[in-house]
Amino acid sequence: MAHSLRGKAAIVGIGTAGTGEAPGRSAIELLAEASIAAVADAGLTVAEVDGIFTATSVHAFPTLSVGEYLGIKPKYFDGTNVGGSSFEAHLLHASLALDAGLCDVALICYGSNQRTAGGKLVSMSEPQVWEAPFKPRHPITAYALAASRHMHEFGTTREMLAEVAVAARAWANLNPNAFARGPLSREDVLKSRMVSDPLSVLDCCLVTDGGAACIMTRADRARHLKHKPAYFLGGAGAQWHRTISSMPDLAITAASESGPRAFAHAGLSPSDVHLAMLYDAFTINTILFLEDLGFCPKGEGGRFVMDGAIAPGGRLAVNTNGGGLSCVHPGMYGMFLIVEAVQQLRGRAGERQLERCDVALVHGNGGTLSSQVTALLGNEAAL
Repeated sequence: MAHSLRGKAAIVGIGTAGTGEAPGRSAIELLAEASIAAVADAGLTVAEVDGIFTATSVHAFPTLSVGEYLGIKPKYFDGTNVGGSSFEAHLLHASLALDAGLCDVALICYGSNQRTAGGKLVSMSEPQVWEAPFKPRHPITAYALAASRHMHEFGTTREMLAEVAVAARAWANLNPNAFARGPLSREDVLKSRMVSDPLSVLDCCLVTDGGAACIMTRADRARHLKHKPAYFLGGAGAQWHRTISSMPDLAITAASESGPRAFAHAGLSPSDVHLAMLYDAFTINTILFLEDLGFCPKGEGGRFVMDGAIAPGGRLAVNTNGGGLSCVHPGMYGMFLIVEAVQQLRGRAGERQLERCDVALVHGNGGTLSSQVTALLGNEAAL
């Protein structure tokens, strides 16, 4: 039976800012611009926002910084930071707060100027004492370990990993806002510079700038605002480790826990999903999450993605904006998964719009495959 929270809250506004490159703009400026755009998209005002949910890579006290910058004195605030999956967690937290009457208009937001500030994905937020002696290039080395284990255990190949990148680029080529566009073949990926074996530079996500935000409110109000609501149907999170050396099984992520609980919460199954927005920081992520979320059996993810199965026209629409691999990835990508899902549920994704999109899954990943959060969103037809 679905959870009582199902359909009680909805996303009513979305906004982005500075995706790709935004020289001269700070992380908080990009976050604020995206937030103001989301508020306007909802047909509301910043003065009506009384709930703040945020996490960033640069603010020790993110809700304080965001509240001060936007001039909001929230009734409810949540600065939970579990990495890139934080914003999927915030969907659940905001829905709970709205249902309890602790706030009426919730802002979920993120911003980063990682690209123009010179940031690189080469380190972690605190020293990893058990891993440091091996001089890893984190987080890439961590994901390379997972990829290597999957290849060893299930016969996954670099060609299969490359297929994920090629599919993402095919979707990006339909998205005028994607940062990386143009032809990309499997051979291009296989021949690209190796970064951490078996992951080449084209198996790794982009490093971009960007801000993104969404506005949530209760369903009874959402139905009377500017756009079709994207209802929160269910969500769940799971975390099994912090460091990759403590991951129980390199080939199985905590998505195998968060996914089934989120589906149960929503009263749905993988076969009900029309769009899967998966946190593709690296090509191996997509394969792992397809398996662990139940779209294919464990070990079959590599074979599942072959021959354009997750590209435009394939059997399952995955990362229709181009993903972190070809659209945008400013350090923490989870908020952008949500924005694309809402666009698709509204039927306003332009050339990449799916013929049918009533149910969208958004799955966030944080740390080194550490935190996994799954959420299901749906339009009126899904209720």
